[in-house]
Amino acid sequence: MRKLREILRLSYSAGLSIRKISASTKISVGSIQNILKLAVQLKITWPLPEDWDDQTLALKFYPRSDAQPSAKYQEPVWTDVHLELKKKGLTKQLLWEEHTQHYPFGFAQDRPNRCYSYSQFCARYADWRKKQKRSMRQVHRAGEKLFIDYAGPTMPVVCASTSEIRTAQIFVAVLGASNYTFAEATWSQSLPDWLGSHVRAFEFFGGTPVMLVPDNLKSGVTKACRYDPQLNPSYQQLASHYSVAVMPARPYKPKDKAKAEAGVLLVERWIMAKLRHHTFFSLAELNQCISALLTELNQKPFKQMPGSRQQWFEALDRPALSPLPKYAYQYTDIKTARVNIDYHLIYDQHLYSVPHHCVGEQVELHAGDKLIEVYFHHKRIATHIRKFYPGMTTEPGHMPEQHAQHQQWTPGRLMNWAQSIGPEVLVWVKGQLQRREHPEQAYRVCLGLLSLNRSYAAERLNKACAIANKEALFKLKNVKAILQSNRDKLPESAPVQLSLLPQDHENIRGAKSFH
Repeated sequence: MRKLREILRLSYSAGLSIRKISASTKISVGSIQNILKLAVQLKITWPLPEDWDDQTLALKFYPRSDAQPSAKYQEPVWTDVHLELKKKGLTKQLLWEEHTQHYPFGFAQDRPNRCYSYSQFCARYADWRKKQKRSMRQVHRAGEKLFIDYAGPTMPVVCASTSEIRTAQIFVAVLGASNYTFAEATWSQSLPDWLGSHVRAFEFFGGTPVMLVPDNLKSGVTKACRYDPQLNPSYQQLASHYSVAVMPARPYKPKDKAKAEAGVLLVERWIMAKLRHHTFFSLAELNQCISALLTELNQKPFKQMPGSRQQWFEALDRPALSPLPKYAYQYTDIKTARVNIDYHLIYDQHLYSVPHHCVGEQVELHAGDKLIEVYFHHKRIATHIRKFYPGMTTEPGHMPEQHAQHQQWTPGRLMNWAQSIGPEVLVWVKGQLQRREHPEQAYRVCLGLLSLNRSYAAERLNKACAIANKEALFKLKNVKAILQSNRDKLPESAPVQLSLLPQDHENIRGAKSFH
């Protein structure tokens, strides 16, 4: 590094001797003498002109060496190389070979060596790329952002009864200003575990930040986009409950959540690495060890800054965090569904009714631990107690009028009506109710039979059912056919005795005819 400016200052301004200047600048006495002689010849005085920078001053003393860069090697146009490498199939080896065809590599009398070797070509291109990158240093305000991510490695947990090994995921959350870190183990990265870890992180910090910066995990971001990401409805509900904003990191931009990346690295090194020789038999046991090491990590002093994460958290982030709400967020599974023609929605193999006028509409189903709520245009239209078994729950007010009337029928009411018409009608109705797997399946055919009393007298309907019971006719159309053909009006005749054919006949061969 040339120290021309310092030599001139010490000589002209400070008035030091050449030997003292040599001792100060660590430059030989002869070199200093040459520089001062050249300065006299060039009539350079002190102070130097304000528009003279180091390069201008160097050009005054060394015009040939610094005026133009060495032309021994032909420098490639790195921007063109960079653009070419973005094309499919192109490699640095191919581009270097094309470059050497224009500026051959090798020694010859008429053609000097003007291109770099392949290794130098790659090294200089890498240096050029590093200079093109720009990294903005982010300034994080106290209590502003919480960076969230999962660690890449997992932790094994052994089932004590079956010896089966399951892997636990490690959730990490880091506050921007203080680097105060939270970590815990969960069985998966699914939506319930993802939201539950958020709730426990807020309780660990004792408050909520202004903004959450997660990765584009499917549990949090339904559709990743650089400009307008779509959040999971349940994640939006959690953000609304805690009055925080969610700003996911841009896809393939890890620097957007550099704090989380650094936090994950520290958790992997100072927690997971320390626990690699331990065997855990439950998730609670693993989290207990993580909690102890996490306290140690947050209290570890910084290497290049005073204090620790714990001290910075107490001084910066804790006073700036918003207080927690009175009740913690309860996980609610939110799904969109279209109402079926039977005005019911299915969730976890159980059917729940909605008002029948919403048939065909798209609604939101919110499933909590105790309630099932259905929303249409952000208005709640139905609420049911959640059932954890297959079946159907129907609110009478949700049914059309004719369906509600049909639901009021019971097997006892049908049998009482049948008995009032006649005993044979009662037998036929009982048979219908007993033959079906569910009595409700026989309501319609029983009502069809009993409604025949409006067109036919009770005596005729009772006789028609007697004939149907005797001949095992169990279809409604058979009873209608008896009434329409007036078969029930025919007198009862004595049973016809069927005469047996003669067993002996000349055309009948007996056993003797066969050998």
